Amino acid sequence: MNIDKFLKFFVPKDHSFYPLFEEDAKNLVKAASLLRQMVTSNTLEDHERFNKEIKDVEHIGDEITDKTYLQLNKSFITPFDREDIHELTARIDDVVDSINGIARRICLYKPKHLMPVYKEIADSIYDAAKEIETCIHCLNDAAANKDEISKACNNVTAIEHKVDEYYYFAVSELFDKEKDAAELLKNNKILEILERCVDEEEDVTDTIKSILIKMA
Repeated sequence: MNIDKFLKFFVPKDHSFYPLFEEDAKNLVKAASLLRQMVTSNTLEDHERFNKEIKDVEHIGDEITDKTYLQLNKSFITPFDREDIHELTARIDDVVDSINGIARRICLYKPKHLMPVYKEIADSIYDAAKEIETCIHCLNDAAANKDEISKACNNVTAIEHKVDEYYYFAVSELFDKEKDAAELLKNNKILEILERCVDEEEDVTDTIKSILIKMA
């Protein structure tokens, strides 16, 4: 055991981070829920409304990120490595930013019809967000909840693999059937960012798995 780990047994940890992590995870789930609702509609009015709501959620996420970094700067003892706190916060922020980017592109590109696969991927984004929320909630006592955290992380990996299949099939079908070049480009770009969003959710769980290893 190195001296840093030894000292942590005797110095009280700053638990003020956990409420921020929980708030961040709930905000991610809210953004994912709004996206899932957005892609079930084909009206421009609904798209604009959901885009605005998602943008508001993204701003809240930025505020949570700023609060976490501020707390990190003034805390001497942290619940786990400072670099991991920074990375976990940044990666959750990346996912919310991507959800906001999806909504913004749907409103900007105005595709004639949203592909059915958008809903399947949006549902997967939401499911992965709920698994991340479980991980974050369990981090408060990582040792006791190690199995539950690992299971949730593995579920996100399975979701990411499933979305890869959705994505490749949808791109193949798009290029095979879509004759309007503009619609092809619009939908291809939206598909790309939808798929990348799930990749970023897996990045969140990769960071959590790294935290678990270091806390073992």
